[in-house]
Amino acid sequence: MKVLLLGGTGEARALAVALHPQVEVISSLAGRVPDPALPVGPVRIGGFGGVDGMRQWLQDAAVDAVVDATHPFAATITAHAAQVCAELGLPHLILARPAWSPGTAIVVASDTEAAETVADRGYSRVFLTTGRSGTRAFKDVDAWFLIRAVTAPDPDTLPADHQLLLSRGPYDYGGELALLRKHRIDALVTKNSGGAMTEPKLRAAEAAGVPVVMVDRPPLPPGAHAVATVEEAVGWVRR
Repeated sequence: MKVLLLGGTGEARALAVALHPQVEVISSLAGRVPDPALPVGPVRIGGFGGVDGMRQWLQDAAVDAVVDATHPFAATITAHAAQVCAELGLPHLILARPAWSPGTAIVVASDTEAAETVADRGYSRVFLTTGRSGTRAFKDVDAWFLIRAVTAPDPDTLPADHQLLLSRGPYDYGGELALLRKHRIDALVTKNSGGAMTEPKLRAAEAAGVPVVMVDRPPLPPGAHAVATVEEAVGWVRR
């Protein structure tokens, strides 16, 4: 059996370990992060070239099933995989880590709505953790931003008044609380990525009394079959 594992996440790496070597797993990474943590087994890096390119690749590679364990906000690749697998009649699974409970967070639908919320509420010192692709919406917001990302955003997407913090999780509660206090943060903006790696910032914000603006996840493709854990995904593949 040959499985294409759309990955790049900790869950994808754990799934590759759990299946290897009994199942032939080809992991696919988008290639946007320099020096990524590589899973066990064969790895391909880079896009497929849209729906047509993915369809051709799956046929050429004689793949038997596809597991999508990409980031919850990787909506394009998730939609493409669902469409192509439906067309080819390939078994298709989405491994979607559980979302965070928003609690008292201000839930918004997009980066643009998050930026509007920051401006409307007059936040002045914002911890922005929406990733390198999420900064453009905040470019014209009149506030100071501490922007944390794995790789540097394009300079023309950055707000005028900012500090860039390049780092990669996991993060701990004490470090996050100290960061909020050091920079006198009065709002945290994040995506509802879920998972334990970056969750401590939410607990730190609660302890510090810092309001949270949380971008909600995009919906999964209609009819998609999803599980929440690596163990469930392993069971699906083996069945």
